[in-house]
Amino acid sequence: MKKKFAVLTALLVLFFYMGAAAPFLTDTAAAASSQSKTLIYDDAHLLSQADVDELNAMANKYGAERQTDIIILTSENQENKDVVDIVEDFYDKQGPGYDKAHGNAVILTLDMNNRDVYIAGFGKDEDYLDDSRATKVREKITPYLSDGDYKGGFEKYIKETNRYLGFKPGVNPDNPLFNIWVQLGGALVIGALVVGVMVFRSGGRVTVDGYTYEDVSRSGVLEHEDRYIRTTVTKRKIEKDNDNSSGGGGGTTDGGYSHSGSRGTF
Repeated sequence: MKKKFAVLTALLVLFFYMGAAAPFLTDTAAAASSQSKTLIYDDAHLLSQADVDELNAMANKYGAERQTDIIILTSENQENKDVVDIVEDFYDKQGPGYDKAHGNAVILTLDMNNRDVYIAGFGKDEDYLDDSRATKVREKITPYLSDGDYKGGFEKYIKETNRYLGFKPGVNPDNPLFNIWVQLGGALVIGALVVGVMVFRSGGRVTVDGYTYEDVSRSGVLEHEDRYIRTTVTKRKIEKDNDNSSGGGGGTTDGGYSHSGSRGTF
């Protein structure tokens, strides 16, 4: 009976952990859109056609879950425009959006001339992928881009964008409590503690301790002595942060559409 109760308790704890994150998650679309959009604009010719097709299918699939156009734009930037201007001009002229022109969109832009990268969120994604979250996504894909693994970086971008858009604004998506393995581990630990307490109590309580037969009136400290031995000083060099290539910050396009953003180099 006690074992059944312990198992039931562990399951209830598990459900509690799983349900704790629910208020912080956004709703997921019931079904993906059957129409495939062009979401990969590889003007810098970094990908093969097979890679473009695969990434485009992935972007459509994950974008439908979040009702957002997840876009990748690469540019040779022969005009040497600022990467933010490239993004804003693209949004003004192309008018991307999941269900309407100039709607919800996240755009990753690579400027191959200056090796700049910029991630911007438009529409509701200005809040769901704000400057901070956009920076987190950018930092996760930059190692791929620096190594020339553009397809791997783009896949990571699509998946991480989809994941971050699944959390309501103001919630830290990297909170360990939202990690399924942490939730399972916590549930198992608490379940084990419950079982341990039950097993411990099933053996009866110990009523005799070290003070039971002690004569307090005749016991005491016989001698006390403090000795100073030495003082140790440890020096540690504080490293300077030399990474000044990153930054967060959105803006407003010439057409009047505001957006979040994060830029850096790769």
